[in-house]
Amino acid sequence: MNPVVELRRDGEIAVLAINSPPVNALSAQVREGIVEGVRQAGTDARVKAVVLHCEGRTFFAGADISEFGKPPKQPMLPEVVDFIEASSKPVVAALHGTALGGGLETALACHYRVAVPSAKCGFPEVKLGLLPGAGGTQRLPRLVGPERAMDMITSGSPVSAKVAKEMGIVDEIVDETDLLASAIAFARKLVAENRPLKKVRDLDDKIAAARGKPEIFEAFRKANARKFRGFQAPEYNIRCVEAAVNLPFDEGIKLERQLFQELVSGEQSAAQRHVFFAERQVWKIPDISDDTPTLPVKKVGVIGAGTMGGGISMNFANAGLPVTIVEAKPDALERGLGVIRRNYESTAKKGRMSMEDVERRMELLTGSLRLEDLADCDLIIEAVFENMAIKKEIFSKLDAIAKPGAILASNTSYLNVNEIAAMTKRPEHVLGMHFFSPANIMRLLEVVRGEKTDKRVIATAMQLGRQIGKIAVLVGVCHGFVGNRMLEPRQREANRLILEGAMPWDVDRVLYEFGFPMGPFAMADLAGLDIGWSRETSKGETAREILCEQDRRGQKTGAGFYDYDENRNAKPSELVEQIILDLSDKKGITRREISDQEILERCVYTMINEGAKILEEGIAIRSSDIDIVWINGYGWPVYRGGPMFYAEQVGLGKVLERLRAYEAKFGADFKPAALLERLVAEGKGFRDL
Repeated sequence: MNPVVELRRDGEIAVLAINSPPVNALSAQVREGIVEGVRQAGTDARVKAVVLHCEGRTFFAGADISEFGKPPKQPMLPEVVDFIEASSKPVVAALHGTALGGGLETALACHYRVAVPSAKCGFPEVKLGLLPGAGGTQRLPRLVGPERAMDMITSGSPVSAKVAKEMGIVDEIVDETDLLASAIAFARKLVAENRPLKKVRDLDDKIAAARGKPEIFEAFRKANARKFRGFQAPEYNIRCVEAAVNLPFDEGIKLERQLFQELVSGEQSAAQRHVFFAERQVWKIPDISDDTPTLPVKKVGVIGAGTMGGGISMNFANAGLPVTIVEAKPDALERGLGVIRRNYESTAKKGRMSMEDVERRMELLTGSLRLEDLADCDLIIEAVFENMAIKKEIFSKLDAIAKPGAILASNTSYLNVNEIAAMTKRPEHVLGMHFFSPANIMRLLEVVRGEKTDKRVIATAMQLGRQIGKIAVLVGVCHGFVGNRMLEPRQREANRLILEGAMPWDVDRVLYEFGFPMGPFAMADLAGLDIGWSRETSKGETAREILCEQDRRGQKTGAGFYDYDENRNAKPSELVEQIILDLSDKKGITRREISDQEILERCVYTMINEGAKILEEGIAIRSSDIDIVWINGYGWPVYRGGPMFYAEQVGLGKVLERLRAYEAKFGADFKPAALLERLVAEGKGFRDL
């Protein structure tokens, strides 16, 4: 055999044991060992059945992703699963931990499957822009039927052993404490009863009823159209399940291989694989080692019970940490705690938590009207209005109240964390923790490193991010940090484009078709056009100011850039069109026809350019960190990999050429970043930095 695969005998049962830590990925060495083991067991007259068993914490957790994009190593997984299925002796898969992707495909090629209660099975390939390419799309429908197969394969979500047994994936649930002994006993029973080999490829009863019924697949597509919008892989997975129903097995396999190859060599899967690795990379900080000590955080304080403060507090309560929430006025505190309770109760109504959970979490939240009540907190997060004077005053007071060693954090979106830290005698314990709204739902947390922030404080904030289920990205201090700083040029161009010749719905449509959940004007209507606007200071110089002056403040007033019906469905507004035409005229702008391509380039390439400046200044550690910020905080489509990855797919040379053309036409706002020019000159990409 080889170092990671061992074949041993327990009487008439052969045990093919794999030990390839940490997750028994199906590497070339593992695949080779499985084939050799099944071959040897097949030729040994003493062996009557084989148990396929993985040592360590899991069954095969999937393919070896590090092999993607490299020359293939034989045997490939499709040959391995075919070889197992063709064995003349029954092969029993013993499942524990997770049987995912290629791991589940390997299990489905075995003739029987047993699992411990804690095991999980799934096909997560769709999350990497792929489909199960070793027969998974053909075998699963034959066991569970096409509807359940489509649901499982297009969601990528695993199912428990109990559900897998009900569905027909698993034949028997066995004792958690000794899986191997139970699997051997199951194999002995098969031999004693002389049970036939159950080849999944030959099963037909679960798919026969759906044959010639395209409406089953159309209904599934329709029900999931919103979720699948823009993604290629779900549709390819559906087509494969359709083939499993309507074509002979070998023809279905042929289509599966063809569609897999199309996806694996396509741009979407490359983007989704990039995001997969980028999400793991984001936690690595070059000058902070993994063994940097963290500070204990047993109790959290939050200043502000508004939308942000409430959402932030929920994150910590969800993680089981007690939170003291301070507000200036009793009614604001009561309102804030009431909103939190309603949020939890709404989740409970949807069956996602019990009423006991609601009460448990509410018990962890204590309201207060006194900053002094934060004296025993290990971490205090200020989440008040985005005003530097107010924040400075709070931090000055906090410095006198907070215990020594407490971390003081500001949930600022734009402001200078160093200025805020300077209000304290402990700047090394101050940093930014920028949550995104709604803070209890959005995954992104920008951790803002001040010039004096202690490494232990940063390590603690990153660890807390993980603890509360966020993806934390470490960024430096500048106006707007990474996400909002890159948003500004996009907003600037969107507002210029509507004065030059486009309409808000043109800009929104282009960005929606690109893959964003909504465009900038629809987004502004949703958030409220009057955020940061006041009638006293309004000069009526922008479309937004004019709309606010006319009480068109977005969805909440039934009108903004768009007109809204009672169900908040948007439609283009003739009034807004006239306002924009009049404004262009007033500013002396001659309107012209603007192409979709120009809208996209001016909104997106300016963001990429700003991202290059951010990298140049060291505000972000890596280009992939910028991608993670935009995917998790601003709705950048996953299948486009983030702005910096997208720039490389377009070609940095092309981005530079277009920026220079716009600079010549519109001026210095399009001046290319020095880093972008250097990378193009050297024939390099952002990932080479």
